[in-house]
Amino acid sequence: MRAIWAIVRKDVILRFASPGEWLFFIVLPILFTFVLGTANFGSDGRVSLPVVDEAGSDLALRVIRALEAAPGLRPEKLSRVEAEERFQARKVDFWLYLPPELEEERLLEGEPVQVVLYQRPNNLRALAVQRAVEAAVGKESLTIEAAQIAVRMAEYYTRFDTDAERQQYFDESAQLAQTLIAQSPERLEVVRPPSAPVYDPRASASAGQLISWVFIPLFGISALFAYERNTGTLARILTTPTSRAIFLIGTIGGQVLVALGQMLLLIGFGILVLKLPWGRDPLSLALLLLTSALAAAAIGVFMGTWIKNEAQANNLSILMGMVMALLGGCWYPLEFFPEPVKVVVHVLPTTWALEGMLNYLLRGSTGVVLFPYLGALLTFAVLFFTLGVWRLRREQQV
Repeated sequence: MRAIWAIVRKDVILRFASPGEWLFFIVLPILFTFVLGTANFGSDGRVSLPVVDEAGSDLALRVIRALEAAPGLRPEKLSRVEAEERFQARKVDFWLYLPPELEEERLLEGEPVQVVLYQRPNNLRALAVQRAVEAAVGKESLTIEAAQIAVRMAEYYTRFDTDAERQQYFDESAQLAQTLIAQSPERLEVVRPPSAPVYDPRASASAGQLISWVFIPLFGISALFAYERNTGTLARILTTPTSRAIFLIGTIGGQVLVALGQMLLLIGFGILVLKLPWGRDPLSLALLLLTSALAAAAIGVFMGTWIKNEAQANNLSILMGMVMALLGGCWYPLEFFPEPVKVVVHVLPTTWALEGMLNYLLRGSTGVVLFPYLGALLTFAVLFFTLGVWRLRREQQV
């Protein structure tokens, strides 16, 4: 045990010998997590639609409420000057204009009134917004048409004494039509299966950056091996009574302990700043973190038994860490990957680590539900640790 702790102490001292290491240990991981996690923080994920309401009528208000009820759309009332300035400055790709003529009195007389959607050509988001606006305005058009028909039918059998009575009948008919339309069943019902992916930018950023910034240093164990080899320390250690197992346990143990400390710091940041439920089940979380760290450390050990140069080990560790993080979904949601890629990337430990953490955070998965992810990560750890021991044995024999 004393030998293991001596190796752990030596590796930790070597890692933090440079003050710049703290930049990668704390500052950059927290900075990236904050930037990526709060980029959409406070947003409900809907597209903002600037609306210029120069009518100020009840009908215009109903149109805006219909837009608010449209999925994925959030109307934002602006003045015409503000909307035009944003549109010309390309800060927005579309805006909706409700003219002063948008009043029920005009519609009652059969005068056509148009709302205008200004949009940039060949813009996919603008096209989606156009469909939502057409659907919202279409519902109000049905209401108005039903009220107009009701007024004409009433005039066929009787006569309104005043325009006020006629307008009141129109308003009541429009209100009744609106209620009936709202109660009518939808022709299309969208049902999400229980396993449908849930996206939360805070959770994705917290879990993704945790994996990215912890896996890369653990892959960097290969640089420790290269350093020990180049200075002759590795050969001397292997000729002492210290066994390969103790050397590997000490080397892996020190880096894993540091990695777990870094993980806890990032998790604390996620709990306090991003308000994520990392503390839902400490035992399940501990198993996820430990198996993730062991899988990355074992890969670093295996790399270290092949790479001879410390600079090459550092560069390769960063390259592999970034590539695995990117393909594993740590920087870009896996839901946007092509289906074949989603299957192939499961050969990477980062994919299993991220999916396990997101299931824990977003779906509340704990205990046996996380066993597939824990088992996969533990398999990576055992496989690459075994290969690393095999390589060290061959190296000692040579």
